[in-house]
Amino acid sequence: MTRSPKAESDPWQRFLGPLLSNDTGTDAEWMSQVSLMALAQASRWRHLAPVRTTLEATAAALQRLDPRLEQTLFGCRFSNPVGLAAGFDKNAVAAGIWQVFGFGFAELGTVTALAQPGNPRPRLFRLAAEQAALNRMGFNNRGAAAVEATLQAQQLPPPGQRPLVLGINLGKSKLTPLERAASDYAVSLERLAPYADYIVINVSSPNTPGLRELQEETLLRQLVERLRGQQGCPPLLVKIAPDLADEAIDSLARLAYAEGLAAVIATNTSLDRFELSGRRLVQSGRTLAEESGGLSGAPLRRRALEVLRRLRATAGPQLPLIGVGGIDSPEVAWERIAAGASLVQLYTGWIYQGPELVPRILDGLVLQLERHRLPHLSAAVGCGLPWQDD
Repeated sequence: MTRSPKAESDPWQRFLGPLLSNDTGTDAEWMSQVSLMALAQASRWRHLAPVRTTLEATAAALQRLDPRLEQTLFGCRFSNPVGLAAGFDKNAVAAGIWQVFGFGFAELGTVTALAQPGNPRPRLFRLAAEQAALNRMGFNNRGAAAVEATLQAQQLPPPGQRPLVLGINLGKSKLTPLERAASDYAVSLERLAPYADYIVINVSSPNTPGLRELQEETLLRQLVERLRGQQGCPPLLVKIAPDLADEAIDSLARLAYAEGLAAVIATNTSLDRFELSGRRLVQSGRTLAEESGGLSGAPLRRRALEVLRRLRATAGPQLPLIGVGGIDSPEVAWERIAAGASLVQLYTGWIYQGPELVPRILDGLVLQLERHRLPHLSAAVGCGLPWQDD
């Protein structure tokens, strides 16, 4: 696949690119925290004139408003199919401004019922040459009550009246035993449902002991039924791991369809090292095979696509799918949509490529619609058509 060239004037690449081009230097987690502190202030004070002016200028450069990219899925209107994946804005501090960066939706969290510090540091590692990252964050977040207060303080319009769709990703608190997981998720749902256009049941992070057991059909069905039965429950989605066997993927697809889940997100980070087992981390001196945590970014791309195709083949076209994992160019985004994803999400690729990645992807999708003579993005979902160059 060819890649779209980066603009020479992209300030992200001029100033932050050098910091992200190698594994050493500024700590990856510290950089994320500093960025979020600035975004949090911008979201909180976005109506003040100086902040508003800056945000409007950013939106003018990064947003792409084209009716051909719009979709309505599980009752939510998406202005475009590119979203921010869960894991970056864990505490919803920038919930009021993600549309400024061109996103059609943003997924906040992962949020747990109990506040928790996560795993010991260091827990986030760059693999710059591979355009990848290893993380074992462990659902570090302030807890559902604090996230609720943060969302209240930002005075967001209600769901359905906002400039972009907001999902909230929920996980199990580490201290909660597996047999009480449903009650733990329910506590978070009760607090956060009023602020969410949709809710994601995260049962696939590799960094909370035992969590992935909840992907087992019986346990997941019990969890879905418990949450769906709560008053005011938004559309429910489930996020699955890339490391599942084909039979387990098929089972999850059938369960999602039978239980009326709104969509499936494929995939989370991976415990597989994808032929990088011997890759040594500069920060620890240990190899990837020796380090715990989930791998994200470009190495995950092929497996995430395989899982998506398997889900589409089993569930059929009725169940919406959201593709995530290794999406870092218009070509990769188109490939995921052509394979059956109605929406795509960015995280690691967005960090490395910078904010210009979102408009590049959106421009590329529109170009492919024109070249394939498709009237609308929905016609491209599952079409199987390849990326078409000049």
